Amino acid sequence: MSTPAHETAERWLRFRSTRNRELRQEHGWLTLTSLHWLTPEPAPVEEVPGLWSGTGTEAALTAAAGDGLTMAGSGTAVDGTVTASLADEESLLWVQFGGSGGRTVVELARRGGRYAIRTRDSASPVFTEFSAVPTWDFRPDMVLQARFEAYPEPVDVPVRTAHPAVDGVHRTVGELVLRLPGADREYRLQVAADGPDRLALTFHDATNNRTTAGWRKVAFAAPQPGTSAVTVDFNRAVNYPSAFTPYGTCPMPVGSNIIGEPVEAGEQRPATPE
Repeated sequence: MSTPAHETAERWLRFRSTRNRELRQEHGWLTLTSLHWLTPEPAPVEEVPGLWSGTGTEAALTAAAGDGLTMAGSGTAVDGTVTASLADEESLLWVQFGGSGGRTVVELARRGGRYAIRTRDSASPVFTEFSAVPTWDFRPDMVLQARFEAYPEPVDVPVRTAHPAVDGVHRTVGELVLRLPGADREYRLQVAADGPDRLALTFHDATNNRTTAGWRKVAFAAPQPGTSAVTVDFNRAVNYPSAFTPYGTCPMPVGSNIIGEPVEAGEQRPATPE
């Protein structure tokens, strides 16, 4: 049984409210202000106290208590050397400094086998001037019935990312077959898992770099066992963090994931602070 359009629209409004609230988190994606790759030898980093280094196995920070760095979780002062190890693609809000409670948080990340740190500053204009992501009005016709064809086994596909120094991998679990309203062709697009019982499509379309960012993502429920039918609501298409900040390392779509028509639904290009 299909869901009435007004109920779908109401759910979308709740989705938008949650999405904007998550983006307003104090040290969320909108607070990214720098990215620095760590070297094997301890070295200073612009804007951040201490000496930093990263090898293939771990990252290290050496600082004195007077540098004002504290552990992000416990608030314990860093006085000496602390280390951390991450798997590739993992991140950790590691230490903080400045102001009561730590206005700037330093995130440790591992990408492509290399360690980097990114600062998350709650005074960033991208964050302080943010109110909501611009979107198109809700379009019932962009809630599409589609088909998911699962692969026997996932296939890893190399992809580019928002950062030229970082290579990415798209673990394709199958193909999404869909047709846009009024279109004369079907699209076959590669999708990834997005947590338990969820799938995600990262895609280009004809609005990119005009009314939207370079690419977007839409997540949807996987089909019920023994079926292939899925519902893809492009009103829920969202920007990756790299649409808001130049310090993201977000994966681009698989090369074939191009929708040659404008998908005028979901999030638009974020406003740039003046």
